Amino acid sequence: MGVDVTRPKPLDTHPGDEIVTWARAQLAIARSIMDNPGGGLLFATQTIGQVRSGLGERDAMRWKEVDSLLERTEDAGVRREFDTARKLLDEAAAKLG
Repeated sequence: MGVDVTRPKPLDTHPGDEIVTWARAQLAIARSIMDNPGGGLLFATQTIGQVRSGLGERDAMRWKEVDSLLERTEDAGVRREFDTARKLLDEAAAKLG
């Protein structure tokens, strides 16, 4: 009963191409909350960063172009250029296949 804190738990790494489904879902969430007041931008950029990290850990060369788009998305978001950020998110999602 309770939480087991005796050792790290295995990570859910989204095997095979499941990572694409996961990444698309995460980017859709980020897109929908980016300009929401009350922390939307914070959570959106955090989500984008998690996708970048997950894809990079899986296969950095395969996802290099998506990573570049997501990096630009984060930059546009923090500059409050939300239309540009959404456009870049859409491009990145399309590149996921």
